[in-house]
Amino acid sequence: MAAKITGKFEIDNSSFRFTAIAFGRIGGQNVGVKISKTTEKALEKLGYVAEDVIITIQKNLLQGDLTLPEGLKRESFVDD
Repeated sequence: MAAKITGKFEIDNSSFRFTAIAFGRIGGQNVGVKISKTTEKALEKLGYVAEDVIITIQKNLLQGDLTLPEGLKRESFVDD
């Protein structure tokens, strides 16, 4: 099972987009997050390490620590 995710995250009152691929079952759940080079540079200007931000996004996605768009219910895509 795999899913493509598009989303945004906020840091220091700035919003940035990301894409991700989530997959799982054999060996557990995994998420691969990508951000653009422009976003990487903007994060570095704010004093962040892009790789650390990516790791945090991946961890939050795996733990379900996210906000869904209005009207979308977790039950519509979560496999219980």
